[in-house]
Amino acid sequence: MSVEIKVYGTEQLCASCVNLPSAKETADWLQAALSRKYGSDNIRVTYSDFQQPQTDDDKNWAKRIVEEDLWYPLVVISGEIVGEGNPKLKDIHGKLESMGLVPLANSVESE
Repeated sequence: MSVEIKVYGTEQLCASCVNLPSAKETADWLQAALSRKYGSDNIRVTYSDFQQPQTDDDKNWAKRIVEEDLWYPLVVISGEIVGEGNPKLKDIHGKLESMGLVPLANSVESE
């Protein structure tokens, strides 16, 4: 099973996120952290600048970010917001595991 995780943000940090990593840095961090836990073949984290959306899906999320005043980086998995502003790995792990993704340590132990 392979899961795509979208991280939406922009080059400019939001006012309340000044001391936090940028959305692009968050995407890179998530890719590294989640690849270690679930394997690099199972996770693909992509960054999208919501001020320059490329796909229709990205345009829809960009509109929601603006209209609903969502905090970014915004982490979306399978159309569901899993993290906003300062995403928590625990929440992301929970979502991935509820989708059937198994951590590498668990999959080795169960064999």
